[in-house]
Amino acid sequence: MTKKSSVHFGNRERRMSKDSLPDLMEGNKARSSSRSSGAKSPTRSNGATRRSDKQDRPGYDRADTSASGWATENEDEENKPKELSDFEKKKEAFITRAIWSVLMIGIFFGSMFAGHIYVIIIVTAVQIISFKEVIAISNVPSRARSLRFTKTLNWYFLGSTMYYLYGESVIYYFKHIVLIDRVLLPFATHHRFISFMLYVMGFVFFVGSLQKGHYKFQFTQFAWTHMALYLIVVQAHFIMNNIFEGMIWFFLPVMLVITNDIFAYICGITFGRTQLIKLSPKKTVEGFVGAWICTVIIGFALTNLLMRSRYFICPVNDLGANIFTGLTCEPNPVFLPHTYTLPFIPPHWTLLPTTLTVSPMQFHIFIMSTFASLIAPFGGFFASGLKRTFNIKDFGDSIPGHGGMTDRMDCQGIMGFFAFMYYQSFIAVYKASVGSVIETAINGLTAEEQMEVVRGLAKHLYNQGVVGGQVVEYLGANLRLGMMGR
Repeated sequence: MTKKSSVHFGNRERRMSKDSLPDLMEGNKARSSSRSSGAKSPTRSNGATRRSDKQDRPGYDRADTSASGWATENEDEENKPKELSDFEKKKEAFITRAIWSVLMIGIFFGSMFAGHIYVIIIVTAVQIISFKEVIAISNVPSRARSLRFTKTLNWYFLGSTMYYLYGESVIYYFKHIVLIDRVLLPFATHHRFISFMLYVMGFVFFVGSLQKGHYKFQFTQFAWTHMALYLIVVQAHFIMNNIFEGMIWFFLPVMLVITNDIFAYICGITFGRTQLIKLSPKKTVEGFVGAWICTVIIGFALTNLLMRSRYFICPVNDLGANIFTGLTCEPNPVFLPHTYTLPFIPPHWTLLPTTLTVSPMQFHIFIMSTFASLIAPFGGFFASGLKRTFNIKDFGDSIPGHGGMTDRMDCQGIMGFFAFMYYQSFIAVYKASVGSVIETAINGLTAEEQMEVVRGLAKHLYNQGVVGGQVVEYLGANLRLGMMGR
């Protein structure tokens, strides 16, 4: 009877006959000889060699191999992540893009209906993110060169520029609040000097940070920062002023650009044959012209709808107002219907109307729609050229599925800038306001002259029956005491 001996491997036990021990020892010697000659033993990372060697051995059992911890033939394939097909990739990208599009639309309309202050916050966030994306393009080489303070200076210049531009807007539109506040008055009257000194401090700091061997690169960064400030922050400043002038002057330019972009895509894939510009190979002449026609039509419809709401056409006089509370003001004449005589209709053609009643805003919206269709897209072409210069696809990944914030706002800056300039040149009505009168009195009159103005206004209001005689007597007596106390 053959004696059995046991060999233990961990918790497992394999039984072998005594006759098989010499064979096992010979196999071990062979493997030891092979290792000493420089041959490597099969490891877990070399699955192909391991499987091949074991398969050549007699008594090879795949089930036993799997149980002992050796990889099976299909194990590596199962561990590898499955690659998505082109269709699945496009489907996933489309879903992500659609979700974020709906989210952005919801935030846009929600903030617009909630009140002007929320739209201002959105515009501020957009310009900061866009500035960050543009500056990030040039910050990569500065990190490679180990230059200090480059990023700090970028954000410092952004902060000082925003302080100047935001201060200009607040002082202009809220003189009646800022100029009568004891704390805010010094900042308002010396705002431009303070802003200039802030910039000078940054300028001095930049000169002090120059390092030998990097002068050309650092001055390039300085110029790049100022270009980003002009293209993003300055244009955002005028968009901010559009909000203060009335929500319609912010909403219409934004919607005209969005409408043009949508219909340029639809008309391009439907009728597009002729390439428009090499910077954007997918842009076609047919899509360009078709989008212009559609944008003009949509512009007329939107204007007719928005002119019916005082919330949209009134300048901001209450930052707490929203779509439900509304605003009150005397409408700009541009929104009031006006009758025009048609000069080209012959008198004997009685079937055709000789007059046309329409608000002047309808003529202005045609100009704005044309600019949004024919000129504003060149802001996008400029951004495309900039991306090609740095060999990047998008400015960033701030918006999943859409790229960076700058990729979505490349046309909005120049359109908002144009809307402000056009409004100030052809639509705005300039007249004296409470804020402008107070500003003139504070900056141009002495304290005695200012009190004389108050007494004169009190007498005028008394003569008009607005205030009683006691008010005039009280102001006269107390103002005299004030002058004597001085």
